[in-house]
Formats: sequence, C-alpha cells, structure tokens
Amino acid sequence: MATSRVPAAIDALLAILRAAPALAEVTIIDGPPVGDMADADLVAVGWSPSAEAGAELAQDFASAGARTRDEDFTVTGWIESWSGDSDVAPRRTRAFALLAVVEDAIRATGPNPDAPTLNGAVLWAHLTRAQLQQFSTDQGIRAGLAFTVSCRARI
Repeated sequence: MATSRVPAAIDALLAILRAAPALAEVTIIDGPPVGDMADADLVAVGWSPSAEAGAELAQDFASAGARTRDEDFTVTGWIESWSGDSDVAPRRTRAFALLAVVEDAIRATGPNPDAPTLNGAVLWAHLTRAQLQQFSTDQGIRAGLAFTVSCRARI
C-alpha cells in the first residue's frame, strides 16, 4: 500500500511537462538545479528558491473503518527566464508565458484527457498559486515565478 502519492505525482508532472510541445526548448528539471544553470528558460518541479519544502502533504481518513485515506498536497515549482540583458519586461512576459504552458499542460485536453489527474496519479491537480520574483545579476535580468500545484489523492 502506498504511503503517499507525492512521488508518483511529481514523476507524472515531470512527464507531462517534458511531453508538452511548447516546452520543447525549455530545460525541465526534477528538484533543485545543480551546477551553473545558464539556460535561457528553466522549469523546476519540486523546488523553488523561496520555498521551505518541495512538497507538503496532509492526510486524513477517507471514511469510517480507516481502509482508505485522503491526501491533500502541494508541489512547489519554479520557472525562470534569463537572456543576459538588462530589459525586465521581456523576461517577465516570458516567465508568465511559461506559467501558462504549465497550467495548460495539466488541464484536460483531447490529446491528454488525464492531465488533471496527472495521468492517474491523483484524483485532481491544478495550478493554485504563483509569485513573481525579479533579479538583477551580474549576468543580466532574471525573472522567476514560484508556483504551486495543489492535488488530492486517495491512498
């Protein structure tokens, strides 16, 4: 019996995002970046520089008899856009465009009707929060969006 659906949900979210045609040129990583991340566009699942946790979960009995449990959890993510110049607006616009792709990727579509269930990993999932962060570095402007995907599962 599974203790949590969090690992399966993160794996499914990564698979869905990696399969999204609009993210074909974007680096999609599992967890925190390692080494120098000089990619122009990045999506990290299960990590955000401002988050204390990659995922948070809470469980409770689903019904009398304690045979099943409901699990509510959030998965943290990070989107970053960088070009090496000092113009903020295009980086911010690109970060929000990538957030839209992430949101669309976990909505039901004709080619992927199971996206809101993260391909069966959860009962439902949806984008629920985002927070814009803009940085001026010695390598140019970076715009980032910390985002949260909220899920419910039955275990």
